[in-house]
Amino acid sequence: MDESTVNTMTTERRSGTRETVEKLLEERQQLLLMFCKVAGMQPLVGGEEDDREQLLQRFCEILVDYSAFAHFEIYERIINGKERRSRVVEVAREVYPRIAEASEVAVEFNDKYDASDHTLDLHALDKDLNKLGEELAVRAEMEDRIIAALLGR
Repeated sequence: MDESTVNTMTTERRSGTRETVEKLLEERQQLLLMFCKVAGMQPLVGGEEDDREQLLQRFCEILVDYSAFAHFEIYERIINGKERRSRVVEVAREVYPRIAEASEVAVEFNDKYDASDHTLDLHALDKDLNKLGEELAVRAEMEDRIIAALLGR
């Protein structure tokens, strides 16, 4: 390969990395906005169950989409050894175990509050949202470290 081809491939990879990071940040923003809506839901007053369940259902969908995107578009690439930049791999090894823990909390939340296959019990929702919120904050902090490495910061 000549130098021009190598430079073109490098530019394309960097552009793809930036697009992936932008998409991840957009998904995270959408998730956090929906999290605030769900956390701000008022106690039910007759007939509002459907609205609350729909909001929770939508939140669970966004939560799963965000988690899946990050896993398949970023972490899996690193885990499978396709990432060549040593700094990215080093940071990922350092933070991924904590991201995995946060992901597990998200999966547990989704399993409990995804109303598509069972009746919802909302008695522990506030407590579960608090736990999920803490884990999402940690996850965002860890992701930001990987993003910084990916973008060469």
